[in-house]
Amino acid sequence: MNVRDSTIHIRAPKKTKELIEAAASSAGKSLSEFMLDSARRQAVDVLLDQRLFVLEADQYAAFMRALDNPPPAGPKLKALMKRRPLWQK
Repeated sequence: MNVRDSTIHIRAPKKTKELIEAAASSAGKSLSEFMLDSARRQAVDVLLDQRLFVLEADQYAAFMRALDNPPPAGPKLKALMKRRPLWQK
């Protein structure tokens, strides 16, 4: 059950609000539902995009060796792997 026990206040230009209202209506959602769904989707994308990084060839080779030969999982890694991502809470 999704308990809504927190508020988010946003001030926006009138034209922006009208645009968002039109999109929400087109999607068959209330303004609040549309805004929350859109913001949540964007938040997940931002957090997931933080995993992309670029390496030089020698750095990439070292990275791949480390991935192929990981050290044993310690208590902090085990605890991290048990946590649910923010977007699933």
